[in-house]
Amino acid sequence: MAISVKKVDLHVLNMHTRFPFKYGIASLVALPHLFVRVTVTIDGKSEVGLAADGLPPKWFTKNPTAPFTEDLDEMLAVIWHACRHVEGMGEATTVFDLWDRLYKAQAAWAKTTAYPPLLWAFGVSLVERAVIDAFCRAKGVTFSEAVQNNSLGIWLGDIHRELKNKNPSDFLPHAPLSAILVRHTVGLADPLTDKEIADADRIDDGLPHSLAANIEAYGLTHLKIKLCGDAERDLSRLKQIAWLMAGQETCQFTLDGNEQYTEVAPFRSLWNAIYGDARLTSFMKGLIFVEQPFRRDVALSAQVKDVLLDWTDRPPMIIDESDGDLSSAVLALGSGYVGTSHKNCKGVFKGIANACLMAHRKQQDPDGTYILSSEDLANVGPVALLQDLAVLASLGVTHSERNGHHYFAGLSMYPQEVQQQVLDVHGALYRKSDAGFPVLNVVDGLLDISTVVDAPFGYGFELDTTQFTPLEEWTADSLAL
Repeated sequence: MAISVKKVDLHVLNMHTRFPFKYGIASLVALPHLFVRVTVTIDGKSEVGLAADGLPPKWFTKNPTAPFTEDLDEMLAVIWHACRHVEGMGEATTVFDLWDRLYKAQAAWAKTTAYPPLLWAFGVSLVERAVIDAFCRAKGVTFSEAVQNNSLGIWLGDIHRELKNKNPSDFLPHAPLSAILVRHTVGLADPLTDKEIADADRIDDGLPHSLAANIEAYGLTHLKIKLCGDAERDLSRLKQIAWLMAGQETCQFTLDGNEQYTEVAPFRSLWNAIYGDARLTSFMKGLIFVEQPFRRDVALSAQVKDVLLDWTDRPPMIIDESDGDLSSAVLALGSGYVGTSHKNCKGVFKGIANACLMAHRKQQDPDGTYILSSEDLANVGPVALLQDLAVLASLGVTHSERNGHHYFAGLSMYPQEVQQQVLDVHGALYRKSDAGFPVLNVVDGLLDISTVVDAPFGYGFELDTTQFTPLEEWTADSLAL
């Protein structure tokens, strides 16, 4: 096969949250949602593919003193470089080969900058997703089929040596999931009950706001609870959440440390306080894992590794923001963690390889715990969210943090024509809200993703992204922050 990218077009749609999403040091109220449109030549024929993502503050880099505009400049710089480079890269033999060459070129360029891998790889991932979309469309296959028959040309051993001569089908489910459980985000500033919401902060869009309202509306069974790092406040909040979830037949949850700690000892004290509180004993049985409690610059250090390995009854922990390199998952497993997270913004091929790595380690160590989780960056459809769901379904990840529908008002920011396209094609995944715009149709905590996995790569309809603002004409001032 011969495949090359001939043109990349970038367009932006501004999005504003229903209420602030507070995570770690950031509080998200608005962001640009970027669409990447590639024109790809595959065996002499032209095809278009799409990818999209919101550009959030303080995740790819967590500099508390830098303004959001500086974060945006850095994200756009790595995206521009990846797009411009792939346009002049020439032909590759497979989609994986094209990604591999682009990834290595972006890495070489990034060495001349201060951009960390988590950031510069973001630019590669957008191109990667758009090219995968174009390939699946051109070949008339779904993403799952392309992974299972390895028509994408994936060489797992190029990412993890221990997977040499293995194929994704050796580890991944032969058929994609048709439904995924929603692990609902409880942000640091999210109201737990309607009584906590001040009159001035009440939202009149017909969607649930407080955790209690979300539980009632969606039948939630899984949560992702953000920790602030203050033991007294975290304990109080956990007890309230435990009380609210007491009526649910199932309650499983993850705790997100959001890089609150530079050393293990303070987190261990918090953990002992939580786990030792008799009023949380029953609730804590539902813990799945703790996510990234330590700051990214120390999480995989030798010092933290030694302390974690010596802490024999430590909770299961995974990395997230520390997962910058292709080798980060292997390093984490050797440092006392049980796994890592998948987000499409970190790379699809990386996620596939990490899922295979966890399955491989589980085969070798059946009694061990190995986790590839799914986390969220306020993902919104119809492209970004649906492509993420398509990957998770193929990897066999049964529950996923989903919060884009919570912090944004469904797909209300899109033109009416696009909203109707989504409802027509994905009538099980989305429903029309009382206000008339599409919202995720969460039923008993589940998302029906059958239409997602049947599409080439997630969204499955012709979306004209050129109707949005060309990136070169967009300015941060238009967000009106």
